[in-house]
Amino acid sequence: FVADPHGVPGARMYRTGDLGRWRRDGTLEYLGRGDQQVQLRGFRIEPGEIQAVLTRHDAVSDVAVIVRDERLVAYVVASGADTAELRRFAAKSLPDHMVPAAVVELDALPLTSNGKLDRDALPAPDFAARASSRAPRTAEEETLARLFAEVLGLERVGIDDGFFDLGGDSIIAIQLVSRARQSGLVITPRDVFQHQTVEELAATARPVGEGERTEAEAPGAGIGRVPATPIMHWFQELRGPVDGYSQRMLLQVPPGLGAGRLTGALQAVLDHHDMLRLRVTGAEFEVAEPGAVDAAPLVRRVDVAGLGAADLRAVLAAEAEAARRALDPAAGIMARLVWFDAGPAASGRLLLTLHHLAVDGVSWRILLPDLVTAWAGRALDPVPTSFRRWAQRLAAEASDPARTAELPLWEDVLATPDPVLGARPLDPAADTFGTARHLTLGLPADVTGPLLTEVPAAFHGRVNDVLLTGLALAVAEWRRERGTSEETAVLIDLEGHGREEIVPGVDLSRTAGWFTSIHPVRLDAGLVEPADVREGGQAVGTALKRVKEQLREIPDNGIGYGLLRHLNPATGERLRAHPQLAFNYLGRSAAPEATDWGPADQAESDALGTGQDAALGLVHAVEVNAHTRDLPGGPELSATWTWAGGLFDGAAIEDLAGRWFAALRGLVAHVAGGAAEGPVGGFTPSDLSLVDVSQDEIDELAAELDGEWEPE
Repeated sequence: FVADPHGVPGARMYRTGDLGRWRRDGTLEYLGRGDQQVQLRGFRIEPGEIQAVLTRHDAVSDVAVIVRDERLVAYVVASGADTAELRRFAAKSLPDHMVPAAVVELDALPLTSNGKLDRDALPAPDFAARASSRAPRTAEEETLARLFAEVLGLERVGIDDGFFDLGGDSIIAIQLVSRARQSGLVITPRDVFQHQTVEELAATARPVGEGERTEAEAPGAGIGRVPATPIMHWFQELRGPVDGYSQRMLLQVPPGLGAGRLTGALQAVLDHHDMLRLRVTGAEFEVAEPGAVDAAPLVRRVDVAGLGAADLRAVLAAEAEAARRALDPAAGIMARLVWFDAGPAASGRLLLTLHHLAVDGVSWRILLPDLVTAWAGRALDPVPTSFRRWAQRLAAEASDPARTAELPLWEDVLATPDPVLGARPLDPAADTFGTARHLTLGLPADVTGPLLTEVPAAFHGRVNDVLLTGLALAVAEWRRERGTSEETAVLIDLEGHGREEIVPGVDLSRTAGWFTSIHPVRLDAGLVEPADVREGGQAVGTALKRVKEQLREIPDNGIGYGLLRHLNPATGERLRAHPQLAFNYLGRSAAPEATDWGPADQAESDALGTGQDAALGLVHAVEVNAHTRDLPGGPELSATWTWAGGLFDGAAIEDLAGRWFAALRGLVAHVAGGAAEGPVGGFTPSDLSLVDVSQDEIDELAAELDGEWEPE
């Protein structure tokens, strides 16, 4: 039963499972609870409610609902029932989080000798074979379900599945938007965040051309002088040689590419994507007309037929360095293409080197498919919004009063104590890329899987919330044990993709260029004992809620910091300081496969070296770049730590990296073991934006509504 408390002083909310009785005077007497709750992904669930709904189906005579492998499973005794239909039947009366992930039909429920349900005798459902949720019903749902599966590397996705619950992130969301447009549907990255399931997103999607918010550009709008964006200003502040500041990608390619055909493909891509024709003259940036850059001198063929693996890697390294050095932004040379021809019967390699001003992590997912499309002789899809127009809109945004109102927030963040982490402060003149050291570590699939899905889902958060909570805990603990600082707050430079929906009429899903945003964050996870961190105690969950809310306080994923720091003279001088530590999560990508037009072998890619000149000064004392690879055995998180070799020894950074992974394992353990140790997950104030409520009030309300917590 439910008692409505509105307008009744001292009244309280009741939910199914609470026991009570009406008194003769019309008041309600609370008698306690009569349920056996379970907790799953932050929700209190009463299996009896689900069982009661399913037994209302004409075909069902008996049912039991349990949690298995972190999912709700219903076991039904039914005569010829369609298990998918039973899930749909349950969904009509139950909220999404209470709909069983699988329904298993049995001849009879197994019982123990004393007549109770024998849980150990219940068969495990085949989650791989079942539909993860309801099947698509409309053309839009069919399209989006297919695209969800494609970009997330899954076999099948149902309409009730959430994009971020399945491991999606903001970078993959942009890729989803682009592929949806290619399939005839218009959605935005913001739509993906606000309507996370296939069903919800399909309801908001529109056919291409119908009611689009993107403003049409005049022909040639992307050509001409480009106002420097925040990341361009950041680039100009680097100390040392920057002509070869680049990114590169090495692909395995089919034999017989043909130099002429390859040159034609590169020419098509150069003419189609403006920033590949960028010319840099001092502090001026200008995009040349299509055709102004001739692709022929930029393509090089290298004969590698018959070379062994070691010799091939040596050739790759030498050619990669030569290609990087051949970049010349002042002359408008932003790209170099090297074809390693292995002969008519063997797959070769293709190295594409681009100046960083023309490319970022998202741009590669645009440019590489376009290069293959052009090589195949097909037309390239249009670019709705040019980089030049985006830069112009950013310049206007930087002086908007709503944006300048962020200044106190950023000043407060930069006021966070940031004691020197290394043997001395960073000196870009001495601490260069040539002195940098690197360490790459990985987390196995059994940790990465729940880290990217179950943990953020339990806290209604995102992957970055989890990763940064672990990092904040690790850095604070590491500093304490080194005697550097007792502060729990950590100052970090956080990188983002920068393609935020801050101005109307802009669609950047097909725009190549360097959009990266960098902004400081103050992360204070609180004081958590190392044992609690590693064991996943209750304090770890509290830490995640704190960090999640601190990240939510930052508007538009921090893009405003760069606008005020670099594009607004009235505010820029007040935002000069920057942290010693930087973090960047690059999202998920498919693991390299031995297939043509796919990424080359990892050992070959590693042979290419870095994309920076050894004399270029480092910006941070320590940087962490993490990404997830979807491997056959499941997703694996890989993190590369880069640090100034003159400030730390390898053991110190290895210790810090180990503490971060230990904290991430602790967060997974907290969610996985929550039912045995206490409440897990739940809402935070940013989830309840329509009311002004603190975390303590949310927790108190949750406890009031759920009654006394007891393990199952």
